[in-house]
Amino acid sequence: MIEIIPAIDLLGGKCVRLLQGDYKKVTEFNENPIEQALRWVSQGAESLHLVDLDGAKTGKPLNDLIIKEIRSQIDIPIQIGGGVRNMKRAEDLIKLGINRVILGTIAIEEPIIIEKLAKKYPKKIVIGIDAKDGKVATRGWQNRSETKAIDLIERFSDKGIGAFICTDIATDGTLKGPNIPFLSEMATRSEVPLIASGGIGNLGDILSILPLEEKGISGIILGRALYDGTVDLSEAIRITKNSNVKDITNINQNFA
Repeated sequence: MIEIIPAIDLLGGKCVRLLQGDYKKVTEFNENPIEQALRWVSQGAESLHLVDLDGAKTGKPLNDLIIKEIRSQIDIPIQIGGGVRNMKRAEDLIKLGINRVILGTIAIEEPIIIEKLAKKYPKKIVIGIDAKDGKVATRGWQNRSETKAIDLIERFSDKGIGAFICTDIATDGTLKGPNIPFLSEMATRSEVPLIASGGIGNLGDILSILPLEEKGISGIILGRALYDGTVDLSEAIRITKNSNVKDITNINQNFA
């Protein structure tokens, strides 16, 4: 079963969303991220995806007090990324009780750190692959590398990581639908589970990803669609739990 994972993006201590990773295109949704986390749990979330946007941009842990409070208030698994660019920072988050730490930039800049962390903390390390036109962006999506997304899949699939999170930057925050060919290729090439992110705007978009479970998609991160109300978290969880691949085509027609 593919898991629905609600996201909380932290910027300036508030819950926000960016459009296509642009820090100049910020929408604030809640001044209290802790309240938001509790809301997602009350609606059935079984894990939570946190992004420290300040950390991603500056490399500094500016939201740790909020992260600690969220961890103390909820008892479901938490994965977090954003500005985790050295071994100590990853270990500090794990010591805080974070279940999985997401690293992106250092997978390109210092890949040996990924290997060391994955060996020391099996399955607790996740690689975030944020790509545009097939190439990976780093440092809060502000820099674009020449590294192909598929190359990271092949480089780290057998290194003991827990998963990849794949985001097509061009779709992120647009609510215009996920990049299915991109997700399909990445999942097919990966030897570990892959979590889909970016562009999901309605239940039909979620259903379009479900057939990819057979290729290794294990989760879907939802952000703006939840905050805008175009997707109800409880309904999305119910549908993914009760649907199977044979039924998806017929169900999807109702949301087209």
